[in-house]
Amino acid sequence: MTPQSGEEWGTALSHLVLGVVSLHAAVCTAQASRGAAAGFLLQALAAATMLAPGLGTDEDCLAGAWVATVISLPLLAFDFHWCTNGHLMCAGCFIHLLADARLKEEQATCPNCRCEISKSLCCRNLAVEKAVSELPSECGFCLRQFPRSLLERHQKEECQDRVTQCKYKRIGCPWHGPFHELTAHEAACAHPTKTGNELMEILDEMDQGRRKEMQLYNSIFSLLSFEKIGYTEVQFRPYRTDDFITRLYYETPRFTVLNQTWVLKARVNDSERNPNLSCKRTLSFQLILKSKVNAPLECSFLLLKGPYDDVKINPVIYHFVFTNESNETDYVPLPITDSVECNKLLAAKNINLRLFLFQIQK
Repeated sequence: MTPQSGEEWGTALSHLVLGVVSLHAAVCTAQASRGAAAGFLLQALAAATMLAPGLGTDEDCLAGAWVATVISLPLLAFDFHWCTNGHLMCAGCFIHLLADARLKEEQATCPNCRCEISKSLCCRNLAVEKAVSELPSECGFCLRQFPRSLLERHQKEECQDRVTQCKYKRIGCPWHGPFHELTAHEAACAHPTKTGNELMEILDEMDQGRRKEMQLYNSIFSLLSFEKIGYTEVQFRPYRTDDFITRLYYETPRFTVLNQTWVLKARVNDSERNPNLSCKRTLSFQLILKSKVNAPLECSFLLLKGPYDDVKINPVIYHFVFTNESNETDYVPLPITDSVECNKLLAAKNINLRLFLFQIQK
């Protein structure tokens, strides 16, 4: 850019000074700490990009791309980890590498130098994270560039091309469009002029969807009124099958709930042959009754995240009648939201969840 005012000259000078200081710091710290040097180098690169945003190709302007992924995953967050030799991995790549190692029964290694990596051996690099937050990133709506740290607020609140909905969506308007067209659409929207009968048809459809959403929560509240309720923290530990090509599965130690002994098992992608080759990953589990019972034991159960985990699990209630002849459920999906959440669980040493059991009285 060519500064045209004192304010723009001041901004340009501050970016120039920041770039020079960061570059000098990168040179001085290269021998002592490669990770810190990489952070200072990124800061200098960010400053240079702000001085000359039109310099080079589009790929050059998106300078974060070469830091973004060492295994070709998109940069989704600012968190960066580094191995003991200073090589950088964004949070998505780091978790993906740990999950892949778990599936393949291997030690996770840095993709650059092959040294061992784990949550205890690798730490976050705050210098790099700060530098990456200042790198330019393109808005997916208006295609303008903003510092990565400001992009989320711009896309949610400021961008005139962001996708928005009509304020009359509550009475059935399906319009989705850019924010700058919202005022014109709402002025011409036909839904406020619909008759009562037309609106009732729309509201009935919306009520059906709402009733389905509330059904789960009403079921949970109903279960909480049962006389016999039990819950416990369960820890799934990883094991391998005895097959020629071993497969990963998880199993909990025996635990007691409702005066009965139980075990939980879990498997990845329904025990497909090579789950490490699949981008989509799921977990399913089964509940096994280990005690002998004198009469059928009818139960409802659900798994939720443990008290110290951040994994996202949507509650789903399952139902089964346990007998001595039929003492284990089918494998049912663990309702995690997506493959990213599944990788978080696989990357952990153990999977810690909370089981709720409700005994249904006759």
